[in-house]
Amino acid sequence: MALSFSLLAETAYVVVVVCWILFAVIFLVGKKGASRSDTKRATSSLLGLVLQCVAYAAVWVFPRPRFTAIVPLPRAAEAVAAIATMAIALGSIWFCLAAVRALGRQWALEARVIEGHDLVTLGPYSVVRNPIYLGMFGLLVATGLALSRWEALVAAVVLFLAGNQIRIRSEEKLLREAFGAQFEEYARRVPAFFPRLI
Repeated sequence: MALSFSLLAETAYVVVVVCWILFAVIFLVGKKGASRSDTKRATSSLLGLVLQCVAYAAVWVFPRPRFTAIVPLPRAAEAVAAIATMAIALGSIWFCLAAVRALGRQWALEARVIEGHDLVTLGPYSVVRNPIYLGMFGLLVATGLALSRWEALVAAVVLFLAGNQIRIRSEEKLLREAFGAQFEEYARRVPAFFPRLI
């Protein structure tokens, strides 16, 4: 069983690294199709982005011994954790890709409203109002589970969620101003970040 866990842990590590490469590709390709003109921008969201980047750095720069579990677990639980890590990473990348595709030319790193902006509420936006952030969070968690120390993962989650809150507030302030009652109705129906379980 030790050999099979090692193989699962190595596979989870490779899957996470591949997902990071896909994450970069998604954002580079998404940025190419994004509109260059905007009517309103919220630069305050950049502080949130910085906190999220620091959170990502934390899970990468505080690694544990390679191909070991994040905490001591029975071998069967280690295997389940490795499989869950891969599922989280792959699901997160799929969610980011679907969200960037749904946004199309409206996608941007910084919160903004472009001319002719539409309120996107379909696809992953029918599950949460900020699916890209949820995908980014999932990738952070998967990375932490695959290679960082548990203390670094906990600190990274706190930093990421703080940055996330700043970005969501900045972005949604713009959307409320742009779409008024339409956005309010959408916000009542769809949670901001964590999906409803029922």
